[in-house]
Amino acid sequence: MKITWLGTASVRIEASGERILFDPFVQLIGGENPNCGEDFREDEDIFITHGHLDHLMEIPAFLEEDSVFQATVYCGSVAAGTLSGMAEDTGNVVEVRPGTRIRIGEVTVRVWEGKHAAPGLRQTLRALCSWTRLRYWKNTLALLWLHPHFPEKKQTYLYEVQAEGKCVLVMGSMGLQEGICYPKGVDLLILPYQGSAHLEEDALRIIERLAPKRVLLDHFDDAFPPVSQSVDTRGLKRELRKRRLQVPVAKPKAGRPILL
Repeated sequence: MKITWLGTASVRIEASGERILFDPFVQLIGGENPNCGEDFREDEDIFITHGHLDHLMEIPAFLEEDSVFQATVYCGSVAAGTLSGMAEDTGNVVEVRPGTRIRIGEVTVRVWEGKHAAPGLRQTLRALCSWTRLRYWKNTLALLWLHPHFPEKKQTYLYEVQAEGKCVLVMGSMGLQEGICYPKGVDLLILPYQGSAHLEEDALRIIERLAPKRVLLDHFDDAFPPVSQSVDTRGLKRELRKRRLQVPVAKPKAGRPILL
């Protein structure tokens, strides 16, 4: 199984001859890991964790009749509703819900209910007061206009991917619902590391609850300045050592695949 992080929350899993993409996003001007829509051209199956713009914004272009992209898009009802208002043809959009199982060749994907991270006042003020706000004022205007058009409405999913005897759990945001028995001991947990007012504490709670064999961080980069920022992940590793949690945590480089 090959896993490639493509910046922001975009992750591609290749297994059993299939390519599955999660949350494709083309970073805005000044993004830490610049990319383009062509980077997602060969992906035929796309899963969306929730409806925010940095997870869904590229999909309407993929659905245009003259688009070179011929992907099937799997998402929840909120994201599907957003797409129905933005694209003329949504025939390739498949609405899924928690408990849904999708079979793609020899790969099985199961949908779980998740929860979106809650940003704190400090993160909000930091973005508003950032000096980069002046440098990237065009991004600011674009984000202010776009954000209301891409609601999450408390519908965030996790995807459990099983293939080649491995199990990978892909989170769309740093949050889990109470009372749900998520799969424990997965071979790899893909964990977004941004958007929470208490990053280290929330990440540690998730890792302790799910007990994965390995963790791959994503969404820690500055993808849409000046609102986003590059997150220092070293504190999480220090806290893991303090608690004697023997869980390897990797901070990947964009575009460089890892083998599982």
